[in-house]
Amino acid sequence: MSNPFENDNASYLVVRNDELQHALWPATLPVPAGWTTVHGPDSRGACLDHVEEHWTDMRPASLVAALDGTAPRD
Repeated sequence: MSNPFENDNASYLVVRNDELQHALWPATLPVPAGWTTVHGPDSRGACLDHVEEHWTDMRPASLVAALDGTAPRD
């Protein structure tokens, strides 16, 4: 059985958690608790492009807020 997270021919979602961290998720699987769909379903490449464009700060939102004294960004 192939890995559903690395199938270039599958459909994916981009999901995001409360810390504004992004992940690719196979569109055929239920989105896990604590994560929200922000893009898709779409091709794996398009989802990776979306993540690259929208997740520009890898730090968790709570760390950004603590270090910068700002509210988490959306």
